[in-house]
Amino acid sequence: MTSSDRSILTVTCYGHFLSHFNMLVFPAILLPLSARLGLDMAATLDLAFWMYLLFGLTALPWGILADRFGPRPLLVLFYLGAGACGISAAMLVDSPLGLKLSLAGIGLFSGIYHPAGLGWIACCVTRTSRGMAYNGMFGNLGLAMGPLLAGLLNWLWGASAVYICLALLNFAGLVFLRQVNSESCTAARKPTAGENGASWKGFAVLLVCMMLGGIVYRGATVTLPALFELNGAGIFTAISNFFKGAEISSNVVATAITSGLYLIGMAGQYAGGRAGERFDLRRSYLFFHLMTIPPAFLIGIANDVPLVLLATVHSFFLLGMQPVENTLVARLTPPSLRSSAYGMKFVLTFGVGALAVKIIKIVEDSLGVGAVFPSLGIVSLALVAAIGVLIALTPRMRS
Repeated sequence: MTSSDRSILTVTCYGHFLSHFNMLVFPAILLPLSARLGLDMAATLDLAFWMYLLFGLTALPWGILADRFGPRPLLVLFYLGAGACGISAAMLVDSPLGLKLSLAGIGLFSGIYHPAGLGWIACCVTRTSRGMAYNGMFGNLGLAMGPLLAGLLNWLWGASAVYICLALLNFAGLVFLRQVNSESCTAARKPTAGENGASWKGFAVLLVCMMLGGIVYRGATVTLPALFELNGAGIFTAISNFFKGAEISSNVVATAITSGLYLIGMAGQYAGGRAGERFDLRRSYLFFHLMTIPPAFLIGIANDVPLVLLATVHSFFLLGMQPVENTLVARLTPPSLRSSAYGMKFVLTFGVGALAVKIIKIVEDSLGVGAVFPSLGIVSLALVAAIGVLIALTPRMRS
């Protein structure tokens, strides 16, 4: 990669880390917050609905603005806005309404990253799939560090400290932006040879695939920490016995396991990036999603170590497909509309995907938390069928 590529990836990788860190802090402290606010799990989870909804639904207007003005000013707004809302959440953590509004603000400003950052990589990094893989790995690092730091800080100092940490990390993003030459932040570039064949029919089918994938992704990420805490009693007991005399919170154990899964998911991201460079993007996309289905149906009946192993396999492939998916977006759309295309993607994956929060509430209320992952497995079956349609409608594609 060129020095310009590395400079762009430094900024975008940190932004990707933070966008997911911002979203994963809340589910990591879901059960402690429920106790603090005197609400049940479903009602507490509902406080985050607007955060996840705005995180996705605002992606298209943010993408249009990024195509018009370039990614740099949009990322400045991301760091300042999310940081300010983090301070607000820390101050209003004991008020359900105040916390709900603060979380909504975090989702609103965090929604800037994906259309702006991924559009920047797609337009200006020479090896698209490899760049998407590195970027995805840092997103996974955010997924891992969000639960881990949130669990530790909540255990030591409470929920307010969690959101103060979130605010400081977002403000620190402004330092990274100062390192990038403004000339690197082109809003768009003219198509080069081989890039004029945008397939809007294929992109429309891909949007359906990404919408279904968003439901699976959001459902998994908001459920895993609580699932480990509820169904991992054997692991917690073993760790407590090993560290005799130490007061270890079951929430800390659950969030540490979740963080470990996302770190393993970084290997999935790397594997996805390499698969995108070596094989047909469409068939790689199909393979990664197919591999999530068996563990999804088994997670609902598993406990302790089997639960962790199944969740590891599910997370590896669910997260590993993302570089392939993002490269497919780049191949099916024209360069002048890349950020807008990623905006459309994330309206569906994170906006419509936020419906997973409501779906989980319904499933958990009627069938119990053990039925959540089998329900996500059914969604994955529909997703695989949609990928089959994509393969039928589009030619072979390589990164």
